Amino acid sequence: MAKRKQRIPEEPQRWIDARKRFHLSHAQVQMARELGMNPRKLGGLANHHQEPWKAPLPIFIEHLYQKRFGKAAPDRVLSIEDRVREIAAKKAQRRERRHAASGPQEKGENEAI
Repeated sequence: MAKRKQRIPEEPQRWIDARKRFHLSHAQVQMARELGMNPRKLGGLANHHQEPWKAPLPIFIEHLYQKRFGKAAPDRVLSIEDRVREIAAKKAQRRERRHAASGPQEKGENEAI
């Protein structure tokens, strides 16, 4: 049987599309996310071909990240796809713990007398 492809939520999908459109690395996407940038607004920042005084988007993101956080790159770089998988795994673990904590209920335990 073929493995079912995981559905990626809308917000991470926007970052994936922006990464492809603007040729950003996984680290640059993560930096932009940590800076609070909006993936839909990156086009306004990236038009350095029309406005030569603007820095290319990847360099601009790295410069802002360095300025705000005082380091060149995040300590742990994850791709958007890996981050989505990590969140789904945490959610599944939490669901399992919650299900195990509730325990098996016997029939009639919650019924009124």
